[in-house]
Amino acid sequence: MGIRDLENRVAAVLRDTIDQLYDGQRTGRYRWCDLHKTERTHCGTLVEINMQREFKFADGDKLDYKIAGVDVDCKYSQNLGAWMIPNEAKEKLCLGLWADDDESVWSMGLFRAHKEHLTSSGNRDEKAKLNKDGRSSIHWLFFDSDLPPNVLLQVPKKDVDHIMGGKSGAERIRRLFRTVQMKRIGRGVIATVAQQADYMKRIRGNGGARSQLRQEGIIILGQYEAHRDIARQLGLNEIPEKGESVSVHICPVGESNKPGSAMIDGSWWRVAEPEDPVVLAPLLPTLGSN
Repeated sequence: MGIRDLENRVAAVLRDTIDQLYDGQRTGRYRWCDLHKTERTHCGTLVEINMQREFKFADGDKLDYKIAGVDVDCKYSQNLGAWMIPNEAKEKLCLGLWADDDESVWSMGLFRAHKEHLTSSGNRDEKAKLNKDGRSSIHWLFFDSDLPPNVLLQVPKKDVDHIMGGKSGAERIRRLFRTVQMKRIGRGVIATVAQQADYMKRIRGNGGARSQLRQEGIIILGQYEAHRDIARQLGLNEIPEKGESVSVHICPVGESNKPGSAMIDGSWWRVAEPEDPVVLAPLLPTLGSN
């Protein structure tokens, strides 16, 4: 497993865990501040469980995991470096994780919880935190890496209100991809906006947003390599990753293969400017469904 693959997999675990807590499909929530205190506290347990499921770590003898024959404790905190270290983890190896959904960043580091690197335990369960020397001892595997974005936190509130004001899940999904273009939109956001069990079907062709927004010159690119290649050819800054979609308004560019143009369905297209007329968008390669 390469370092890039490891980075992507940990980022996906953190994204999925946060979305699991939001439970947007049922609640419509998409902000950390909307969570109850007990839910925020539960985040660390879910990160621990989901990391073990993703990487198939063995159970530790006394701590959470056994990695390469070594007991490792998994800690998560919403505040960077503020992990709570229990008695059984003192002098042991710890894997510390942190994420900030508002800033779309996360970090992960290794440290040994030496007693001289810990604050004095001030609570009944004798948990401690890293002191200044302890925080300096962290070996950062990833620091401020990109967290798959939550676009509902990145667009103006008036746009979110407009999107969520749709009367049906299908209408809200159309508003989402019409309003938020050239940005990566993950499954968690789509579930939150649709609030339906079959939320991913609301994107697809055959009556979904792809078919309907095609009339407005908008294509919805998915995770498949043919779609990702179109995004690159169009010069988009954001390329859809696994489970993500990116919408863009395009217009025909004639017979030229100039930079910023892509061959789609037998003709050349580019990103549309505001003054360009709306034309029927081409059909995208059908290599599966997002």
